[in-house]
Amino acid sequence: MNVGTATLCLAALAVCCVACRRDMGHQAYHRPLDKSSFFPDGMSARRLPAHTVARGQLQEDELFYTGHIDGKAVDLFPMPVTREMIERGQQRFDIYCAVCHGRTGQGNGMVVRRGFPAPPSYDLDRLRAAPAGHFVEVITNGYGLMYSYASRVEPADRWAIAAYIRVLQISRTAALKDAPPDERAKLQQEVAP
Repeated sequence: MNVGTATLCLAALAVCCVACRRDMGHQAYHRPLDKSSFFPDGMSARRLPAHTVARGQLQEDELFYTGHIDGKAVDLFPMPVTREMIERGQQRFDIYCAVCHGRTGQGNGMVVRRGFPAPPSYDLDRLRAAPAGHFVEVITNGYGLMYSYASRVEPADRWAIAAYIRVLQISRTAALKDAPPDERAKLQQEVAP
C-alpha cells in the first residue's frame, strides 16, 4: 500500500470516528406533555403558530365543509345528488344516525327505546323547512344532546346523509301517483298480494 492510499484511509477513519458520537445515535426526545428545561415554560410540547393549518385541512370550500355560504345555511348541494349518493347516505345514516333517530327518522332509535331522550322527528315542519346545510352543520358541530360527528363522518358523507334525510322526509308524504309510471306498476303489483 502506498503512502497516499494509507493517508487517505487514515483520514477517512478519523472523520468517521469524530462523526460517530453516542449522542447522535441516541438523541434526546420528549413525549408529548413531558417536562423540559429547554423552554422557559418548562413544557416540551409547543403550540402551533397562529394561522397555521394542518396538511390537508385547509377547507377552502365553505359550502362543502360547513353547509353555509357567507355564514348562512343553504339548501344547495355542492355536488350532484345521484342514486349512488343517496344509497351511500342511507348506509351512513343506518350506521351513525339510526341508533337515535331510528331507521325512518322518527326519533325512535334503539338508544331512545332504552331511555335516552328522543331527538326530533324529521317530519316536523321546522326540519322539513330547514335547508340541507342545516343537517350538514348539525352532523359537523352537534346540536343539543347530539355531539359532533366531524371526526367520524367525512364531509362528502355528511352531504350524502343530508340527501337521504330529504328522501326520508319526502317519502312520508309521497303518494302512488307521484311515482313514475313504470315504478307505479311495480309498486301496485307488490301491494296486490
